[in-house]
Amino acid sequence: MIVEIESEVIHGRKIGRALGYPTANMSLEGYEDIERGVYRSEVDIDGVAYCAMSNVGIRPSVGGKELLLETHVLGYSGDLYGRVLRVRLVEKLRDEKRFASISDLKKQLTRDYEYISRFTRGEK
Repeated sequence: MIVEIESEVIHGRKIGRALGYPTANMSLEGYEDIERGVYRSEVDIDGVAYCAMSNVGIRPSVGGKELLLETHVLGYSGDLYGRVLRVRLVEKLRDEKRFASISDLKKQLTRDYEYISRFTRGEK
């Protein structure tokens, strides 16, 4: 089942950028019932469809408290702050979890990214 979330991109703590995966952060107000976790997703920006990696949750590994949607858009590097995006959650990869270290989190993000990037190359 594909879930769509439409929300404005807001400023975050820039932790994703520090980990090598900058994210568009979006409020989940009105979408609180979406299952928390990491998803393969899709985002349309300026008429171009991009593969993306999204997290629905509170980001327990970095001390997060607020429920957010964080989306790393593969192959996009422009400024999205203040724009309203529609993110389609296509496939749940795993539940959100607290990692023992930032290093462990980064290793898992790399595995998630490698899986999702196959869809940009036409692999499945």
